[in-house]
Amino acid sequence: MHLSRNVLLYCCLVLSLHGFSQDVKWTRKGDAVWNESLGSIVAKPVKGGDATERISAQSLTPPGTKQNLEISSFSFSPDEQQVLIFTNTRRVWRYNTRGDYWIFNRTGNKLHKLGASLPESSLMFAKLSPDGKKAAYVSGHNLYSEDLATGKIAKLTTDGTRKLINGTFDWAYEEEFGCRDGFRWSPDSKSIAYWQIDARRIKDFLMINNTDSIYSFTVPVEYPVAGEDPSGCKVGVVNLQSKKTTWMQVPGDARQHYIPRMEWLPGKNTLIIQQLNRKQNTSDLMLLDATNGKAQTIYKEQDDAWVDVKSRWDEDDITGWDWVQGGKSFIWVSEKDGWRHLYNISADGKQEQLLTPGNYDVIRIVCIDEKNNFIYLLASPENATQQYLYRVSLSGGKAERITPADQPGWHSYSISPNGLFAKHQYENHLFRQYDEFINLSDHKGLGGKDLAQVYATAAAKPGGARFFQVTTADGVTMDGWMTRPHLFDSTKKYPVVFYVYGEPASCTVTDKYFSTQNYLYNGDLSEDGYICISLDNRGTPAPKGRTWRKSIYRKVGTLNARDQAMAAKEIIKWPFVDSTRIAVWGWSGGGSMTLNLMFQFPEIYKTGIAIAAVANQLTYDNIYQERYMGLPQENKEDFIKGSPITYAKNLRGRLLYIHGTGDDNVHYQNAEMLLNELIKYNKMFQFMAYPNRTHGISEREGTFSHLSKLYTGFLRMNCPPGKR
Repeated sequence: MHLSRNVLLYCCLVLSLHGFSQDVKWTRKGDAVWNESLGSIVAKPVKGGDATERISAQSLTPPGTKQNLEISSFSFSPDEQQVLIFTNTRRVWRYNTRGDYWIFNRTGNKLHKLGASLPESSLMFAKLSPDGKKAAYVSGHNLYSEDLATGKIAKLTTDGTRKLINGTFDWAYEEEFGCRDGFRWSPDSKSIAYWQIDARRIKDFLMINNTDSIYSFTVPVEYPVAGEDPSGCKVGVVNLQSKKTTWMQVPGDARQHYIPRMEWLPGKNTLIIQQLNRKQNTSDLMLLDATNGKAQTIYKEQDDAWVDVKSRWDEDDITGWDWVQGGKSFIWVSEKDGWRHLYNISADGKQEQLLTPGNYDVIRIVCIDEKNNFIYLLASPENATQQYLYRVSLSGGKAERITPADQPGWHSYSISPNGLFAKHQYENHLFRQYDEFINLSDHKGLGGKDLAQVYATAAAKPGGARFFQVTTADGVTMDGWMTRPHLFDSTKKYPVVFYVYGEPASCTVTDKYFSTQNYLYNGDLSEDGYICISLDNRGTPAPKGRTWRKSIYRKVGTLNARDQAMAAKEIIKWPFVDSTRIAVWGWSGGGSMTLNLMFQFPEIYKTGIAIAAVANQLTYDNIYQERYMGLPQENKEDFIKGSPITYAKNLRGRLLYIHGTGDDNVHYQNAEMLLNELIKYNKMFQFMAYPNRTHGISEREGTFSHLSKLYTGFLRMNCPPGKR
């Protein structure tokens, strides 16, 4: 359910609306940003003025062809004399991480294709060595290096297969830890550290393709479900000259732990890793001697529930280790005092200092500016639905808010290497995202746009979404948003459509423009007379402290469903809500929530639309489900208690269930298990299977239009719109 676990992923795939679609590529000086424009690479000054072409489309046209490279992404060497072009990409699970790579040398004006002798579109995660003389990449589950001067390719590993994976990861690591790029150049460019994932004992889940040939065929995915041992994981360091790998002596059973992070210490022949135990409630930071593989644990952290990793607080990015003081210490994130805070940890782990004291959560680190002695971070101490820029001294202390107070909403930043400028992105539920460059010292926009006035103008307009809080009979106060019908009449009663997710992977109540939109509905819900509401229950990853987030441990499907239902009971008391017309819908974890609400609280929810739901928690992958629920071998009853299938016999309302048969995330198996249970108890429902569509149900012609019409028609038929 990670990434594609809710409706926001579909927005990402179809509308490119999830998060911020492109990284900001700052020039080395920090006074301009790199962009692609009509096949060329240009530098756009942050203070205004025209973009300057630095690499022409003609220069990026392979010899003997007339068509320049179609750039999917690019990156520069530190001296900006070489640029790495990623093109001709192919999708691997969620993202297009496989394709062709080309190197353009600006000094010699030479374009060179990496891995030219390897299959087309087979290269992954190509990176230049620190000295700029070589490149490395993964192809066919093996790691390669290439000399840029001679074009000579060296195969550094030879045992890679679909289930013995070098330099990248299996399905579960990618989905649940954000692990994709699985190798790191050493600081001296003489060796490469890499992960090896051994999935040979992992059972394949067989998806069936019935439509792409006359004879059906299976599509295998190595997929460890809850209760099954994880893939084995180890770290090796391969010497480029000898091509021999030294395996790191990480203690413990390789099939009973995870290694979600690994990097080199600055300027040293030493690695640092984070190791998690199977339950993910103990984290060990270890130093590994790359010469002999010896391991030394320097820092341990434990939690009664689970310990989060970097991908959870850094937008799925596992790369980089936040070193300061020339590698003498690093910045670490921990919830050990009940809040997500930053700590400065010495390189030997013996000293630590809390840098961000106070009863608030650090959402994530934006930038560490050692030159000016600041850490820039995102936080929102007063409103968990919003996000603002703060900074704190590297020596610690009270965080200073940088985002102006007259710009309420959701802010994101990318800070220039010189610490002078930032790309600022601002939106809230009233207007779409605005982009601008700012002077970081005073947060003044360089383009002259007054974003405070943009907000004031939007806030003065009638209508739009409203944010509110509701307190349940259990004493739980939840954030929510609501859109009301046009020409709303408080003396009349209206139907309510609840949009739900409610698991630890995502929030639905954020002060962002598209968070309050329902793109699946074919029309305008407000115009047609619906009230739409979404609520964030306990267990969602809102910046409300550890207790809020981790109270759901071993209670997924019960505590979160109860919170949603108890809040709905309070909302039903509102005089303009029609308690006979209460609908609920959600996708992935939200689909599971929809089913649990329909089955556990049938007196409240009359209509439900569940998409790609986990009906049985024992079918989902071990990393996600065991992190939040424990091990089935020890507390299987909690998995059963939280699964919608357990309560299917209670269905009283009108249910539409939708699933893609090619879903490699939440398998179609869940649909058939649930259908069997509903049939067993003679429960009437509607069901739609989309052949060979994955978790986002986005592939193939006509899919979105059909899904939208199906969703809209069922809702309008079974939860009629309009006032009464």
